[in-house]
Amino acid sequence: MITATPSAEVDQPLGEAVDAEFVREFAQAHEQAGFDRALVGYFSNGAEGAVVSSFIAAATSRLGILLAYRPGVIAPPLAARQLATLDQFSDGRLALNVISGGSDIDQQRDGDFLDHDQRYARTDEYLSILKSIWTAERPVDHEGRFYRFKGALPNVRTRQKPHIPIYFSGSSPAAIQVAARHADTYMLWGEPLADFAEQVQRVRRAAAALGRRPRISVSFRPIVADTEEAAWKRAAEILERVRENRLRLGLPISDHAPANAGSQRLLAAARRGEVLDERLWTGVARLTGAQWNSTALVGTPEQVAEALGRYWQQGADTFLIRGFDPLDDARLYGRGLIPAIREHIAALQRRKAG
Repeated sequence: MITATPSAEVDQPLGEAVDAEFVREFAQAHEQAGFDRALVGYFSNGAEGAVVSSFIAAATSRLGILLAYRPGVIAPPLAARQLATLDQFSDGRLALNVISGGSDIDQQRDGDFLDHDQRYARTDEYLSILKSIWTAERPVDHEGRFYRFKGALPNVRTRQKPHIPIYFSGSSPAAIQVAARHADTYMLWGEPLADFAEQVQRVRRAAAALGRRPRISVSFRPIVADTEEAAWKRAAEILERVRENRLRLGLPISDHAPANAGSQRLLAAARRGEVLDERLWTGVARLTGAQWNSTALVGTPEQVAEALGRYWQQGADTFLIRGFDPLDDARLYGRGLIPAIREHIAALQRRKAG
């Protein structure tokens, strides 16, 4: 994940909201480390992601970009042109992480006052419109519940065919239905293995009813070191840094009640124990209310790769990993974890084929 200024739970953003040289360094570190894609998040208090993505595309030659995008902030005909333009300038390296929004307060900062289920209904219509414009041969008319337009022109084509890949997340019933219809890749936070497998099957069933089978992504915050003991020591240090930062900023460290279903699932898992499935660590998730991707796999690169392999065996196609010290960890992953993951999954594939 590439942010526009140094920031994380252990490094709250200070000073200006945009640091162009940091973005360049961060993007190139991801590319050199061997990442396939890097997520550019959506922040109502931060730099605009499509512009950041354009800068990243210019600063790299191979790295894919996963742009977090909220439907409803930009009218869909303009969004179709904006995103197709970015796909062209990035030479087909763009994917879209569609975020309907889990916090009413945060949505309202950008002028969105729809409730939870209305947002997902709008996302359904929005994605249908984007795909219809991207694949159209003639001007597009539309009259729906949330949008109305006439003669939207499909002149700006996406580089990728039939369209830019759609990544999607959300655990509520409304979200699952939208994922079943539109997601090319469905994204989950790092839950315990049994919970993950259950959710994968839930999504697979909903998608299969529509003749679809999305890929599955699972997200973790790996904490790796040369020895397992050193990795757990680092996890304890990270937890104390997060606690100190939250207290300094006046943020709660207990009694969390997240509004979105994904955070509720993650927090429920965290309450079952600080360490689950041997090396799934929930300390930061419990402390922060699991408001985002906050569970870690802790160990040596080989141990974390083996843990990820178990998620691959339960349906994961791709992993989204980022560290609690984002830039340093991106480089660290490139030196050990990413090669270990690729080697371990390749071995599992050979074993499955044989």
